[in-house]
Amino acid sequence: MELSKKTTILFSPETHRRLSELASRRGMSLGGLVREACLQVYGIVDSEARVTAVDALFALELPIDSVEQMKRESVPDAASLMR
Repeated sequence: MELSKKTTILFSPETHRRLSELASRRGMSLGGLVREACLQVYGIVDSEARVTAVDALFALELPIDSVEQMKRESVPDAASLMR
């Protein structure tokens, strides 16, 4: 990943200290910690990462029923909700 854009973020001294300590414990820079947090919280990923994730899910070979059966199992009919 090319890092070519710069952003300045202001933290309180306490927040900066705590984030710096966390980054140090993880063996990374404060900038790396913030970038990782942004990716995790906002889900900003490239198309290659999305394709990799879909491939990983497909490789699980989970049992899948028909659409009709899955609807029956997940959405009860109105009569079953009434007493």
